Amino acid sequence: MSEASSGTRVPPAVRLCGISKRFGAVQANRSVDLSVAPATVHGLVGENGAGKSTLMAILYGYYQADAGHIEVAGRSVAIANSHQAIALGIGMVHQHFMLVETLSCLDNVMLGAEPAFFLGRAKREVRAKLEALMRDTGLHVRLDELVGDLPVGELQRLEILKALYRGAKILILDEPTAVLTPQETLQLFETLRRLKAMGTTIILITHKLKEVMALCDEVTVMRAGQVIKTSAIADTSPEDLAEAMVGRKVNLGRSGGAKRGDSLRLQAQDLALRDAQGVAVLSGITLRLQAGEIVGVAGVSGNGQSELLEVLSGMRAPDAGRLSVGAASFDAATAWLEPGQARLLKLAHVPEDRQVCGMVMSFPAWETAALGYHEQAQYRAGPAGWAMNQGHMRAQTAEMMERFDVRPRDAQLGSSKFSGGNQQKLILAREIGQAPSVLLVGQPTRGVDIGAIEFIHQQLRALRDAGCAVLLVSSELDEILALADRVLVMNGGRITGELAIDQCDEKSLGLLMAAQAAEPVES
Repeated sequence: MSEASSGTRVPPAVRLCGISKRFGAVQANRSVDLSVAPATVHGLVGENGAGKSTLMAILYGYYQADAGHIEVAGRSVAIANSHQAIALGIGMVHQHFMLVETLSCLDNVMLGAEPAFFLGRAKREVRAKLEALMRDTGLHVRLDELVGDLPVGELQRLEILKALYRGAKILILDEPTAVLTPQETLQLFETLRRLKAMGTTIILITHKLKEVMALCDEVTVMRAGQVIKTSAIADTSPEDLAEAMVGRKVNLGRSGGAKRGDSLRLQAQDLALRDAQGVAVLSGITLRLQAGEIVGVAGVSGNGQSELLEVLSGMRAPDAGRLSVGAASFDAATAWLEPGQARLLKLAHVPEDRQVCGMVMSFPAWETAALGYHEQAQYRAGPAGWAMNQGHMRAQTAEMMERFDVRPRDAQLGSSKFSGGNQQKLILAREIGQAPSVLLVGQPTRGVDIGAIEFIHQQLRALRDAGCAVLLVSSELDEILALADRVLVMNGGRITGELAIDQCDEKSLGLLMAAQAAEPVES
């Protein structure tokens, strides 16, 4: 019997009423109202710092609201901690997974929720319940494998299984596709649609508006701690959502083309690399970068793009091949480029993993802003430059923060305290600020909000227009199509094709990514 014919009204699965939360001088949430219908997917979007994560942390019991109240299934509830949230059927999957790498998948699910005193009996009970959940939901994981040995897509499934095992009927997902391949993203979407059909309510925090349009039933936009709009998906568009998020029109499409010069900035020939198990991860890689162009590298993650950046930046020596950067040449058989040499040759590198390879999280921002360049004369002081000129480093960092709109503008603040988007802008400011001849950049907008994406794209185009050669690795085809002047496609550690940008569309690139083109297509 339908809701209308039965004469009853089903209450929202979740209703947040007048939620406010302040952290010192920062008002994170301002009288936020949010209503999520049962068995739907509700998108929650906004720029970094808009208050989305704080709001969901209040719902999950991490924070307590200063004002307002929460209703679950029509009943007013108090949620003092995550244990109470879980007891109410609320589960949360965080962007950075909460898993113990040295334990198996089964043990991770059991941890803190053992159903029996005796371990053997508890494991049998948990295994049986998980196997039933996997059959029902399609969320298959290898229960006896160590978490540290699993790919990221399987870890994502494990986190969702862990929440469902604990009885979640309301599932909060924070940037769930930030580190997934396109194929893993499609699999996740199928799983979420299946969970919705089974009655699960899903709240999706994301920056990716195409995903919101493809998956959600409704969407709420937040800006500066307030709700700007809530709309059915059928009544909005990515352009409308972007404008609501940022407060102005946003352009993420193509903007002008390259004025490629004759100067050859970087050339690699026949690069080959094997991993620790002897498996070839790069084979016969040959490429050229000219002044004044952005060359995009497309491909499903794990097909050699990461290793290519590591080899070209000097982080890793290949087993074979040659490299020239400007007038300098290197050969794997003798001596390979090192990161310090790369900087002297005006080759800058924005790594794929900003937190692991781009910064020291415990450093203040002014140290991160000079990291790798701290031996330069401008940063040295004292006789023979024996000390760091910290005053100059702080002043330079303040200028970088102003130019690249890094928020907050506090050079003393720890690097770990900045949002992902502002960490990325700080690293880009450091590398671009050196006026490089070659820039290698990996996943420049991963986990970054739409306003920061537009800004980063503008900076990369400006660098190209100033004569820099840019090699861009991105798992986002939209980003490749918006920025690149020509595109290389990688599959299985090889370049499977090359296309001029006017020959590119998602279909042609997708075929090359799947290595379905008979021969590489030359630009």
